[in-house]
Amino acid sequence: MIQLRLAACLVGLLFTIAQTVHADGLVLNVGYLRLEEPPRPVLSNLDPIPEDRGIAGAALGRSDNATTGQFLGHSYTMDVVSLPPDGDVVDAARTMLAASRVVILDMPAGALLQVADLPEAQGALLFNVTAQDARLRDGDCRANLLHARPELAMEADALMQVMLAKRWGKIALIEGPTPEDAALAQAYRTSARKFGLKIVSDKAWTFDTDLRRAAATEVPLFTQGFKKHDVILVADAHDDFARYIEHNTWEPRPVIGSTGLQALAWSPVVEQWGAAQLQSRFEDQSARRMWPRDYAAWAAMRSIGEAVTRTGQTTPDALRSYILSDAFELAAFQGRALSYRAWNGQLRQPIPVVNARAQVAAAPLDGFEHARNPLDSLGLDQPESACTAFGE
Repeated sequence: MIQLRLAACLVGLLFTIAQTVHADGLVLNVGYLRLEEPPRPVLSNLDPIPEDRGIAGAALGRSDNATTGQFLGHSYTMDVVSLPPDGDVVDAARTMLAASRVVILDMPAGALLQVADLPEAQGALLFNVTAQDARLRDGDCRANLLHARPELAMEADALMQVMLAKRWGKIALIEGPTPEDAALAQAYRTSARKFGLKIVSDKAWTFDTDLRRAAATEVPLFTQGFKKHDVILVADAHDDFARYIEHNTWEPRPVIGSTGLQALAWSPVVEQWGAAQLQSRFEDQSARRMWPRDYAAWAAMRSIGEAVTRTGQTTPDALRSYILSDAFELAAFQGRALSYRAWNGQLRQPIPVVNARAQVAAAPLDGFEHARNPLDSLGLDQPESACTAFGE
């Protein structure tokens, strides 16, 4: 009888606490500001870009936060503003920051810095889910800007680790014609030097012919002059011509980088560690597959939710301090807990290395160690970074 009374009292106490927490519940409004990308002419239209790319990932993250938050009296709202390519991002950011001090930014590096440097953004917490530029994690870092999207160097390093493990030591590099292609090619060159791989041929792609008709004749001629190589690495940031290189080369070699074997922050073929369940929930919500930008936006929103859950606070300073602390961990269906680098705000994550139908590896591979965290073997490490805004 005494035990029953104690149990009843305990249940009553827990119910009272739950009511009190819910009555004093926290509400966090997260802003999502997107600067739309102008359409680019590409050779193939087989892979259209979803209109809600990024936004759909954040929406799933908000839903996941709400599922956890309902037991704690925490609720989350999301305001989305999507600007045309010529929209006034500064004016829109000022309006959004007046309504929310926690904002997810989906835009190129230049626009990101414009927003992060606004007086209204000082003391806010901003998340980059798009730009992979090295400078944002280096000399152009900002203390109020965290990066849920991997930098290019992280993906390049993941690919090089796999090549090293497979003993593909000699690389023929093809670089596309755009500035984004040049940045990707430079990331590959830097990573190849880091891991002791050799680029034996380095050639610019200058064709403007319709490869849908001419690939079988043009590509063999283009690749015929390559020095002896184990693999062809293609830097095609816009997914324009790379697909026509594979299976059309002069010598039968693996084609990797922007086609074939790829290092991506996320891919529909990732199935382990509960990833299939995340993929399924995303498809149920959005009627399509999850893209890397969706995953970055989901991770940003979940990082926010995890910080609110653990701290019981919604102020940007409290959330930022916890997210950058050693205590923060995000379970994100990658087989390892994700965390943020305290010296430049980059999210640490494993990088899946995949082909069109299966995951081949997850970097960092076994044997690639690091004094602090194996995930720091990918991308810009603290001694290499010129970022001083974080005070580390």
